[in-house]
Amino acid sequence: MSNSSNNKRIAKNTLFLYLRMIVVIIIGLYTSRVILQTLGVEDYGIYNLVGGIVSMLSFLNSAMVGASQRFISYELGCNNIQKLKKVFATSIIAHCTLAVIILIIGETIGLWFVNTQLNINADRMIAANWVYQCSIGIFLLTIVSVPFNACIVAHERMKAFAYVSILEAILKLLIVYVLLIVLIDKLITYSILMLCTSTITSCIYVLYCRHNFEESRTTVIGDKRLFREMFAFTSWSIIGNFGFTFRDQGSNIILNLFYGTTLNAARGIAQQVNGIISNFAGNFIMALNPQITKQYASGKTEQSVKLVYTGSRFSFFLLSIITIPFFINIDYLLKIWLGSVPEYTGLFLRLVMISSLIGAMANPIVTALQATGKIKVFQIMICVIMLCELPCAYLILKLGGAPYTAMYPTILITLIALFARFIILKKMIPAYSLKFFSFSIVFRNVLIAFASFIVSQYVRDCFDTSFLSFFVTAIVSFVITVILIYIFGLNSNERNILNSKLKQLINRPLPGKNG
Repeated sequence: MSNSSNNKRIAKNTLFLYLRMIVVIIIGLYTSRVILQTLGVEDYGIYNLVGGIVSMLSFLNSAMVGASQRFISYELGCNNIQKLKKVFATSIIAHCTLAVIILIIGETIGLWFVNTQLNINADRMIAANWVYQCSIGIFLLTIVSVPFNACIVAHERMKAFAYVSILEAILKLLIVYVLLIVLIDKLITYSILMLCTSTITSCIYVLYCRHNFEESRTTVIGDKRLFREMFAFTSWSIIGNFGFTFRDQGSNIILNLFYGTTLNAARGIAQQVNGIISNFAGNFIMALNPQITKQYASGKTEQSVKLVYTGSRFSFFLLSIITIPFFINIDYLLKIWLGSVPEYTGLFLRLVMISSLIGAMANPIVTALQATGKIKVFQIMICVIMLCELPCAYLILKLGGAPYTAMYPTILITLIALFARFIILKKMIPAYSLKFFSFSIVFRNVLIAFASFIVSQYVRDCFDTSFLSFFVTAIVSFVITVILIYIFGLNSNERNILNSKLKQLINRPLPGKNG
């Protein structure tokens, strides 16, 4: 497949994912507001806290996700259909085994922790246990559907993701309606309905794959040698994902120990909003990742390197375009959106967004590292780096720091992890340049975002807090960021391509006009 057709496929898949994102954002923002108002700050905090305990086991599943996507994409790149069937069958067995292990851990250690260690009011413990059991159910469904999701990503059928995600958003909209009319415990009802939604979407993914992809219908049994190979890959991924998961959820627990469930609600809202915003760049990466792996698998190392550089730059660009106006106007937007905003939500969100901007540049690097299959050193180092955040956060709060100050180490750790990943990648593939990455990508990206922020903040300070202020600063931020990206962020070839596309668009005849 030519570079041109690959680029077109990436662009097409990105478009589908962005259409999905727009619908999901609109519905997600509305449902989040209503759910917070309906459940109340305490119950919303309980849902995020208890659900986060289950999420602590996600490091096991995340490792399997990476392994499944890597092996399936790799075999597609090699055009090895028989091996692909064995990979899928082995992946199914591995994920079912993992589901059983997590169920045992969840119903023993996890259940004990929720009922004895968390700071939850006694009169809400029954509801908290309902949340916990439903969260486990959702998690198990997610695990067993991973091989099917990996197939969709590897085959670059992002249209399917778009449609199912829109359906999922609509179902969550229906959940909001049900919560408004039911008379029984709303937190319990919410948990059960979220489990039902997850069941429906998982079934759709399975049925879609079995209808469209031959490997998902195969009767080929798992391969023991391949299972060991995938397990070896996964075992090191588990270590790295352990660091990420325990960093995020450990921070949540530390906040709970010092400040209770109200702060968990604030952090939960911040994480949710940031997740929505981060999808803006994540959709591009989801479309790009299979190509990075396939190009490497087919021996086109130079093309794979270019895709990683491009992915790091454009992930940051796309995220900064939407992050900067949110960052400047976050208190106003949270007030409009939620009405009653939990204390520190805005500060949490600002700090999380800074961390996400830095982390966006790392996603293509991780994909390239996984494509090599040599991830031992990378995962061990990342785990150690990520876990360093927890004692730092605990110490800050123990010394009397405000809740949001626990996020300060997150930004530094994320930056360190970014360069650690790239240095390891360069040792594996010498074609990468640390100097080029440091100055032509990271440093340049930060300067572009900082310059846009300064100009946008100046414009913001010229107005009183209002919708007009938000609208003007959003437009200014967008225009300034795009201009800076065009001048300083794009290379000459990319500018020429963009100019050519713009000329074609401008010179296109109007409908009904000849020639």
